[in-house]
Amino acid sequence: MAEFNGFPEAALDFYDDLEMDNTKSFWEAHRATYDEAVAAPMKALIGELEPEFGPAKVFRPYRDVRFAKDKTPYKTHQGAFIPRGPSTGFYVQVGAAGVRVGVGFYDASSDRLGSIRAAIDDVGHGADLEAILESLTSTGWTLGGEQLKTAPRGYDVDHPRIRLLRHKSMSLGKDLGFAPVIHTAELLDRVRDDWREATPFVDWVLAHAKA
Repeated sequence: MAEFNGFPEAALDFYDDLEMDNTKSFWEAHRATYDEAVAAPMKALIGELEPEFGPAKVFRPYRDVRFAKDKTPYKTHQGAFIPRGPSTGFYVQVGAAGVRVGVGFYDASSDRLGSIRAAIDDVGHGADLEAILESLTSTGWTLGGEQLKTAPRGYDVDHPRIRLLRHKSMSLGKDLGFAPVIHTAELLDRVRDDWREATPFVDWVLAHAKA
């Protein structure tokens, strides 16, 4: 397994340029930069995280444009994901904006989402989630995810945790941006520490989400 030594500045420059010229001709002319500055470091990073967090998926760089209005062929970031349950787990990406880490669930069946909402509705389990989220957002994590515009069926708009009940997906993200650490081997420890810090949120989801 290759040793991780950070993402070179060429990785960010590559995505800066790709955002300006998202074409097959640009990609083919700069494929070696992608392979060496983006793909290889990402595989090395995720390879060193796998022993603790589990097998990872490094996403393909190509967009699925079959049903999209935007027909640009390439993603403007490189992501990798370590699943811990259905559509739930740990995420890291590099792009023009630098490095970002995340955790959460990005998709859920109606039964699974229903069980998550039932746990949020529960006084004890809901309070546990609020405490986890308060702790993480106080250290730089941002709560995100797709939300309903109103209350989900069966819940009152005045519910004390209505903002959480509205979520159809729920994630926490933290930007490392252009911090010098992203160009060094120390990024491995930063990603590992961030994922460890956010593990209680992943564990809460897995404890209360019906498979």
